[in-house]
Amino acid sequence: MSPSYDELWVRYKEQNDTTARDELILNYAGLVKYVANRLAINLSSLVEIDELYSYGVEGLIDAIEKFDHRRNVKFETYAITRIRGAIIDGLRAMDWVPVSVRQKAKELEKTYAKLEARLGRAATDEEVAQELGISIDKLGKLLKETAAVTIISLDDFISGEEGEDKKKRIGEIIEDQDGTSALEILELTETKEILAHSISRLPEKEKLVIYLYYYEGLTLKEIGAVLNLSESRISQLHTKAILRLRGSLGKKKQQII
Repeated sequence: MSPSYDELWVRYKEQNDTTARDELILNYAGLVKYVANRLAINLSSLVEIDELYSYGVEGLIDAIEKFDHRRNVKFETYAITRIRGAIIDGLRAMDWVPVSVRQKAKELEKTYAKLEARLGRAATDEEVAQELGISIDKLGKLLKETAAVTIISLDDFISGEEGEDKKKRIGEIIEDQDGTSALEILELTETKEILAHSISRLPEKEKLVIYLYYYEGLTLKEIGAVLNLSESRISQLHTKAILRLRGSLGKKKQQII
């Protein structure tokens, strides 16, 4: 009979049983595949899925080593954030997005922010294309090209102290309030409020995609089935939503500074 998860945690954390740790890694390995596959959606051929798995395993091991089994926190929730963070850190280290693509994404963010501040509502594709001086088809190609950038776009950072924890992700701060300063909590609260307001102003389909992807955990393919749209169309809606949200966050931060 296989030992229970609770037993494995006790053996590893309280008895320093490395065999139990290895069993925990194997038992939770499915989380790595789950996170990596979701992140891989917009990467096409830019990154090998095996590389994502490799970074994800590092995140899983880190999560197992740092997890406090005595706290009333579900490990899966804690681990998914760590795994995602490890994969994103790996991607950043690879510098896998060309500078030109980053610049295009940044220009789109600024355009959405400026245009929507002027209009007081979400801008249409026609309005964005006109603002940029390009055709609708060209805008569609631009959104497709910058889609890869948006997979890490909601993992905004909040400044921290110098050193290993110089920057913390929102998800990590939420999980570990004990290690968070009052200033960081205030910044997080303000950011969440800005983000919630910005999401509420998204066009309905984009808002639904964000909800189903980030809150319900559906893949873009699954969302496409729900909305009866192609996966590529859902990817475009996701990209536009993230560009709008990043534009809103960036504009608000500039106002604060």
